[in-house]
Amino acid sequence: MDSIEKLEYGEIKIADEVISTIAGLAAMEVEGVSGMSGGFVGGIAEILGKKSLSKGVKLEVLEEGTVIDLYIIVDYGTKIPDIAWKIQDNVKTTIESMTGIDVINVNIHVQGVKFPKEQIEENQQAKN
Repeated sequence: MDSIEKLEYGEIKIADEVISTIAGLAAMEVEGVSGMSGGFVGGIAEILGKKSLSKGVKLEVLEEGTVIDLYIIVDYGTKIPDIAWKIQDNVKTTIESMTGIDVINVNIHVQGVKFPKEQIEENQQAKN
């Protein structure tokens, strides 16, 4: 379902995919967020690449505004409540300023923790 805003000269339609992508990028800007989660594969949270961030975002567009659910993976050692507050604030502010759509709730679902060993292995694979 697309978000529609009626203006004096016509309508502006914003696809849900666009809002989801903006929300994913805004969440990834917060320090301590390792990635967005696309669900569990073999009991392990799947980390999404930058091109598919919207898969870690669920939107519910209501008359009074939009509800956003974000599925994230955090870096080990970060304070999850602090990260959640920062993500909520950044996502709400970014979406409202870019699209003019009211955001009612930003719900954070922590799907996993990325440990330093996994980060080292990823960096080594990226170099090869």
